[in-house]
Amino acid sequence: MRLTVLLFAIAVALPAQAQSDRHKADAYAQGREIIADIDKIVTPDGIQETFTATLGGAPQVINVRGADRDNPLLLFIHGGPGSVEMPIAWSFQRPWEDYFAVVQWDQRGAGRSYRLIDPEKLAPTLSVDRYRDDAIALIELLRRKYGKRKVVLVGHSWGSAIGLAVAAKRPDLISAYVGIGQLIDVRENERLGFAWTLARAKADDNQEAVAELEGIRPYPGPGALDVKKLQIERKWSIRYGALAAYREDAAFYFNAAALSPEYAPADIEAIDDGSELAFRALFPQLVDLSFLGLTRVDVPVFLFLGRHDHTCDSALAARWLGKLDSPEKKIVWFEHSAHLPMLEQPGRVLTALVDDVRPLATP
Repeated sequence: MRLTVLLFAIAVALPAQAQSDRHKADAYAQGREIIADIDKIVTPDGIQETFTATLGGAPQVINVRGADRDNPLLLFIHGGPGSVEMPIAWSFQRPWEDYFAVVQWDQRGAGRSYRLIDPEKLAPTLSVDRYRDDAIALIELLRRKYGKRKVVLVGHSWGSAIGLAVAAKRPDLISAYVGIGQLIDVRENERLGFAWTLARAKADDNQEAVAELEGIRPYPGPGALDVKKLQIERKWSIRYGALAAYREDAAFYFNAAALSPEYAPADIEAIDDGSELAFRALFPQLVDLSFLGLTRVDVPVFLFLGRHDHTCDSALAARWLGKLDSPEKKIVWFEHSAHLPMLEQPGRVLTALVDDVRPLATP
């Protein structure tokens, strides 16, 4: 089976037989054609384009879609590390495009960007600061290309760490920041997630889960994170709905890439390679990643938090926002979502973007 990483969520996606069928006969081609036709931007002032830009010395793929090019720009920063959301965007983004020109960006070495540069040369460049600076360079490029002064910045999961770092460093470029599944502190996040998962397993009298979880104590423990321990924790936290509420997995999310009009089969296969590259390079760095010391951000900050999110603990993010000093701040709770509210409650995400965020957007 294909495994994909979403902020350390080791998630099962397409089964092996489906991959084989796709590779041999591209069984999803007709579906992609239908979705491409449905999603085609046909309005006279619309925009629909994909291009490659060199950011920080690395070529990266950018996709821009919107019904009216005069609408505000919204840059969506995907999760992972390495879990691109350009190929999944067709499943939730189209309504956003009536109100924003939406930018999807395959970060360095991820998705369609993976095959544009030698991954071994790229690996030493992968750091939180490099991704942050790539995002800043992309925003500057988008401003010039589309004649905008600022962008709405949306970060999901791992992308919320990049997005928040950008908002803190360059608030002059951003009209509002939205964190979906906001990451605040990796070590504390792991501690809280483990405690929740173990409690759920005990309440469920799941002896197998309890034994495996007890067996990885202390978790996360001092020092670097242990990958094997992480995989065990995620195995059971995902099973209990920490990634997708009321579901035992998030296959519905990851499998959506197979029908993407933006991705050929070879691009889909590159997703795993990019995830592995980013995970291998970044994993040792991330255990000490924390925004607990960030107490002021000079842009409006919105957190879209799933009530059931224990992949990036939503309660931890809410406590952080409560102490943050910013021009405006708000939590939008998604009572029936975990870490993927864009797909779990897409209508509520749309209305929050339109009602709360768009009025602050700078053209």
